[in-house]
Amino acid sequence: MPFLPWNEIDTVLLDMDGTLLDLHFDTHFWIEHLPTKVAQLTQKPIELCRADMLAHYESVQGKIQWYCLDYWADVLQMDIMSAKREVEHLIAMRDDTIPFLDALRDTGREVVLVTNAHPDSLSLKVEHTKLDTHIDTLISTHEFKVTKESQSLWHKLQARLNFDPKRTLFVDDSLVILNAAKEFGIAHLLAVRNPDSQQPERDIQDFPSTADYRTLIEAIRQYPVEK
Repeated sequence: MPFLPWNEIDTVLLDMDGTLLDLHFDTHFWIEHLPTKVAQLTQKPIELCRADMLAHYESVQGKIQWYCLDYWADVLQMDIMSAKREVEHLIAMRDDTIPFLDALRDTGREVVLVTNAHPDSLSLKVEHTKLDTHIDTLISTHEFKVTKESQSLWHKLQARLNFDPKRTLFVDDSLVILNAAKEFGIAHLLAVRNPDSQQPERDIQDFPSTADYRTLIEAIRQYPVEK
C-alpha cells in the first residue's frame, strides 16, 4: 500500500481511462475494433490496417490529435462515435473507483476529473457510468487545446481551478503524464498498476502505485479536510 500524507492533500486530480475506468474498452476499440472497421472500409488485410494504425498512433502520441475524435473522423473518413457505440458495452468502472471517490468527497476534498479524452468520448462514458455524480468537476483538456503531457496544460489548469500544487494529489496510469505533473510541481503522485483488467499488473518503481484504491480508504477517512 503506497504511503500518502492525506493530512497534506486537499485537492485530488484524477485521470479517467485506466484510472477510474477499465482501460479495456479503449484498448479493444483502438487496437482491435477500429482497425477492423478500416479493413472493412478499405478492403485491405486487417494486419496491414492494424500496423498502419499503430504507426499513425505513435506519430501523434501525446498530442491533442491522438485524443481528438474529430481528427480521426477526418483521417479515416468514418463516424468515430458510431464506431465507439458498437462496443460501448465494454465501458466499465473499476470496482474500486466508487468507494475511493466517495471517501475523498466525504472527507471534504475537491475531486476533479482531468482527462485527455475528447468531450464526446467523456460524455459517452459518463452516460454509461454516471461518473459525474461522484466528482465535483469534469474537465477535458480539449478545452485548453493541449494535453496533460504539456506544461502549458498544467499552468492553464491551475489558473482554472486555483489549486495549491503542494496540497494536490494527481492519479494517472500514464508515467509520461505523471512525470509532466511532477515537473510542474504537483507534490503528491499516484500511479495505477492495473489500468486494463485484461492485461497483467505492471511493476512501477518511479512513483507510489496502487492496484486497489480500497486499500487507501482507511487512511483517507482518518484525515478529513478542515474547512
